[in-house]
Amino acid sequence: MELGQFSVSLTVKDIAKSKEFYESLGFQCHPECGGIEEKWLIMQKDTVVIGLFQDMFEQNILTFNPKDARAIEAEIKAKGYTIDSPTSGESGPTHFMLKDPDGNLIMFDQHF
Repeated sequence: MELGQFSVSLTVKDIAKSKEFYESLGFQCHPECGGIEEKWLIMQKDTVVIGLFQDMFEQNILTFNPKDARAIEAEIKAKGYTIDSPTSGESGPTHFMLKDPDGNLIMFDQHF
């Protein structure tokens, strides 16, 4: 099962302050950055990627960007786990979410 790039999606109270803080640690906006006005940013430092999201999520999320989220979803379902937010359509961008045994939210977000 190829999970793809891993990142942490952080729910933040003030996107501008969070951007400034992570820039002070050496992070830079990813080319597909989002924007302050859109209230989300993707920040990167070397191979570490974090997403900053204001007013979008209730909790922090562990995020994977696989090439085939639908195949991963099918494999996870076959193992007996419950999917909170199933994929949509047969092709193209999609995502699904599930929770680990401790309630941590995990998202598989396929961009293409």
